[in-house]
Amino acid sequence: QVQLVESGGGLVQAGGSLRLSCAASGSIFSINTMGWYRQPPGKQRELIAGISSGGSTNYADSVKGRFTISRDNANNTVYLQMNSLKPEDTAVYYCNVRYTGLPGSLWGQGTQVTVSS
Repeated sequence: QVQLVESGGGLVQAGGSLRLSCAASGSIFSINTMGWYRQPPGKQRELIAGISSGGSTNYADSVKGRFTISRDNANNTVYLQMNSLKPEDTAVYYCNVRYTGLPGSLWGQGTQVTVSS
């Protein structure tokens, strides 16, 4: 069974840091792009960081300079290091994985990040 398992969310004070992880398992296909999305309360889900199979990264302006996405290809895992967290970063964070040669993408179960002021 193909699945993504996220971990690392929680409650942190403004200015603090958290590291999210997302491990993909169960597929015989290679992973293409990996990304992190978030959905604040009452708002749409948005892409905040992505990383290609070659390691190229892109970030939403709202997190640029504070968040870093990385991946471990040997373990099919993507990370999101979040520093200088702000209350407006409070959201459910989802990882997303696209496999080479397969349509669509796979979503993680979501992990709550809450930043208190």
